[in-house]
Amino acid sequence: MKAREVKRARLVAKYAERKAALKAVGDYEAYQELQKFPKNASRVRMHNRCSITGRPKGYMREFGISRIQFREMASAGLIPGVKKASW
Repeated sequence: MKAREVKRARLVAKYAERKAALKAVGDYEAYQELQKFPKNASRVRMHNRCSITGRPKGYMREFGISRIQFREMASAGLIPGVKKASW
């Protein structure tokens, strides 16, 4: 799943400039050209995933990991400044 996300990120970067140019034109022909782009070239289809486990849910954007990994790392003392409360 991580490899699939990397592939989507490359596609988004590849088509981003062309999509922006076509959207700026905004006429019917431009939108017809946008329809021909691959589905995975859309930025909306990207999904945040934990950098350690690849888990898609419970993602903490500030740390780049899932809530479960955050909890395990905080309990092990790997994240400085985090105290264990009643969690």
